Amino acid sequence: MSVFDDRVCELGEGPFWHPERSQFFWFDILNRKLLTRDANGPLEWQFEGMASAAGWVDRERMILATETGLSLFHIGEGTLEPLVEVEADDPGTRSNDGRADRQGGFWFGTMGKEAERGRGTIYRYYRGELRRLVSEISIPNAICFTLDGRTAYYADTPSHKVWCQPLDADGWPEGESRLFLDLSSEGLYPDGAVVDAEGGFWCALWSSGRVARFDAEGRMTHHLDLPGKNSTCPAFGGADMRDVLVTSALEGMTDPDADQGLSYLLRAPVVGVPEPHVIL
Repeated sequence: MSVFDDRVCELGEGPFWHPERSQFFWFDILNRKLLTRDANGPLEWQFEGMASAAGWVDRERMILATETGLSLFHIGEGTLEPLVEVEADDPGTRSNDGRADRQGGFWFGTMGKEAERGRGTIYRYYRGELRRLVSEISIPNAICFTLDGRTAYYADTPSHKVWCQPLDADGWPEGESRLFLDLSSEGLYPDGAVVDAEGGFWCALWSSGRVARFDAEGRMTHHLDLPGKNSTCPAFGGADMRDVLVTSALEGMTDPDADQGLSYLLRAPVVGVPEPHVIL
């Protein structure tokens, strides 16, 4: 385990590996920043509003979930191009977790800026179409997908629960969701998540300083610990797809030490899978 980046994030989130650039990107939501590192060192972009999650479109463009909708981010120019408005007329909400699915769609959640109960929603954008998928959720997280693209995972962090949602061939929900994990008895809070090449579900556990792997039956098989107690989201990357970037947050801490809010690089015992690109 090592510190990947020592810039302190109030709410580090949304890490992902851009496979065409061989580069990690992540966000500091509350400070309205997108961060990365390349061969020349650290880079960051400051936005007017909050942004929280991304998927790659091609080498030069990414789709970003923001507090007013979806935008295209042009990496070279550092500019945002509005794509579709989502809850733009509600200043009390913002985007949160999000990820590209195997079909090339982009899922993302919204939530109340004060984390109000039931204020959140999960949406999917696919080939120009936006649909509301899950309503009355509080803090949507853990959005990721099985290797065959036929199941989506998502969590409501304060409920301690993660659900599975069957999907049709185009990636739209088909049938009812079912409970995958209930971590309430352990007092664990599921945050961001990703799936590895063996189908394992890797989930950051808020306030626990841990990323845990669960198999398809919901049994914990591995865990990786890090000094950042408010661990928020993992992302596989690196040359062999075994590096795991884990973001963390200062949010909610009254007396954080120097390890909090940093981004950490861990080594996984299994291989990850590249993020699919988003089809506009």
